[in-house]
Amino acid sequence: MAASSLLRSASQHRLCQCGRTAARSTRPQGATGRRYIGMKYLAKVADAEKAWAERAKEIRAGNQKSMLSILEERGLVHQTTGNRDTIDNLMIDKRVGAYVGIDPTASSLHVGHLLPLMSLFWMYLHGYHSVSLLGGATAKIGDPTGRLTTRTKEHSAVRTANMVNMHYQLKKLWVNVEEYGRKFGYNWEWAWHRELVNNNTWTNKLTVIELLQIIGPGMRLGTMLARDTVKNKLSKGDGMSYAEFSYPVLQAWDWWHMYNTKDIQMQIGGADQYGNIVAGLNAVKYISSNHPDPDVRQGKDADIAQPFGFTVPLLTTAAGDKFGKSAGNAVWLDKELTSTFELYGFWMRQSDADMPRYLRYFTFLPSLEIDALVEEHNLAPHERKAQHVLARNFVELIHGPAEAKAAEANHRLLFGKPSLSSLMETPKDKAAAESEKKGPTPITLNNAPSINIQLPRSVLTKSIGKIVYAAGLAESASEGHRLVSNGSLYISGPPSQKKQAMDEAELKFTQIKNWLIADTKKFLVGDEMLVLRRGKHNIRIVKIVEDKEWAEGGKKYPGEGGQGVQKGEDVEEAGELGAKDAGKERKKKSFWSEFAPEVDPNERKSVLYKPTPSGQKKTIIRRSPTKPYDEKEEGSSLVRRKES
Repeated sequence: MAASSLLRSASQHRLCQCGRTAARSTRPQGATGRRYIGMKYLAKVADAEKAWAERAKEIRAGNQKSMLSILEERGLVHQTTGNRDTIDNLMIDKRVGAYVGIDPTASSLHVGHLLPLMSLFWMYLHGYHSVSLLGGATAKIGDPTGRLTTRTKEHSAVRTANMVNMHYQLKKLWVNVEEYGRKFGYNWEWAWHRELVNNNTWTNKLTVIELLQIIGPGMRLGTMLARDTVKNKLSKGDGMSYAEFSYPVLQAWDWWHMYNTKDIQMQIGGADQYGNIVAGLNAVKYISSNHPDPDVRQGKDADIAQPFGFTVPLLTTAAGDKFGKSAGNAVWLDKELTSTFELYGFWMRQSDADMPRYLRYFTFLPSLEIDALVEEHNLAPHERKAQHVLARNFVELIHGPAEAKAAEANHRLLFGKPSLSSLMETPKDKAAAESEKKGPTPITLNNAPSINIQLPRSVLTKSIGKIVYAAGLAESASEGHRLVSNGSLYISGPPSQKKQAMDEAELKFTQIKNWLIADTKKFLVGDEMLVLRRGKHNIRIVKIVEDKEWAEGGKKYPGEGGQGVQKGEDVEEAGELGAKDAGKERKKKSFWSEFAPEVDPNERKSVLYKPTPSGQKKTIIRRSPTKPYDEKEEGSSLVRRKES
């Protein structure tokens, strides 16, 4: 087998043996700096190469199915670029890299997005380098494929929110794929390699001159004008802008960049993406042969290095109805848009005729098991066994096993014939009881709280601890400040000394430290959005609304109207005072509630005091009680005393 089939190919990093056997090599354009690796790593690579060669022998002997055959068996291959057998042989001989690109033009993925991703997931579980590409840069233009109207231009904050949402959805999906795959014997191996990347990373560094010089000559106008998308948009639609016309050029550059730096040879796309895939494939071939740097051209003309791709079928029902955003019936993968119960119910409503196809599309169930299930289902269709299996497996893949179990239990409780005991104890009661036994549940990508919230603009004038509390990332403002001190909080923005908002299309976080109130506004995206993170998975996308809009909506956030006001405490009188007096009253109530709740309210106006252990003659209550007491401050306005 060709040496280029190394797991983590040298195109990603120039690999050199460590220490005494270090080898010097030239670095091609686009590759990262030389790094030194140990003999243990090289041994792992050799073992993986040996295992791959043995697997190839088994496939050629007819004892195993090839990757392409598996995808075809699942119904996930619609059109391929080039000869089918050539692609099959290449995938047998080499761990080719593959990618699926998704533009964040909505706040969530939907069921239609999952078809090309399922192909990528199958390849990952069989040891191929798999990349999910988030189009932070290309989303600014929007893919015109299949459209007659130009996309509505979105505010930068909306694009950023979409990008953050989809980033964490994809991240969660990859975690669930590994967990779900283990049920079917796909246990993680060292050779498995997956990535979630954003094309904004390299597009932001791309100059117009470089783009035109390297890829421009290979993109012929006649071919581009002959595409159905261009002809239909010009003749039947509202016309086509130069930006829309150039979209395939940027998509082709994405493929070239990953082909050159990550050895990604394959692109997988939806049924409508065949034209874009072919255009990208031709562009990659052109650049490989005509790049001005001879080091880049070297070795890329070999048959085993040729790019290729395929499309998945269009997701339709047996009646031919489409699913998707453009069809107006999208089923979202975000729990806030389509709950797990609704998602489960969606698959329960699908016809019996669609079950064999959908079970192959959206589950990892073996084909023989699917055939047996369909036969069993046909004996008693009214029990909808196939629909239950599909719904449970799909929800588990998207939201995890706990959510799938709860969705199934709730559905059977509502639509089945429940017993009296099951009616008395709901799935939520059971889950709560289990949680109480086990103690606090750690936050994961599957059980993380809703990440999209709103807060009024006035919250930006508060300390970062109070903002974190208001966003629901802390139980109190003081805990928020402790989290900052511990280095557990992050805000969207490039990690640098200069405090500034992140680029709207590239998700980066910087640690919150040495924070001033004025610093928060510097991280606003589009003057109306903040992205906060606690730990790895607890995210908040905070949309800032005007105070008037917030007040008219009758909303309240944690800590609003006085940090620390206890539940049931009378705060109505503050509303009757003037704005200035009301603020003072809220501040006073906040202080007493948090630091001296046992003091009689009638005594608050004349004295600040708090009971102390016997033997002490006086007590001090400070408005900054976390600092040590200083006798020099005894006469200040912040400290009063009373003899015991």
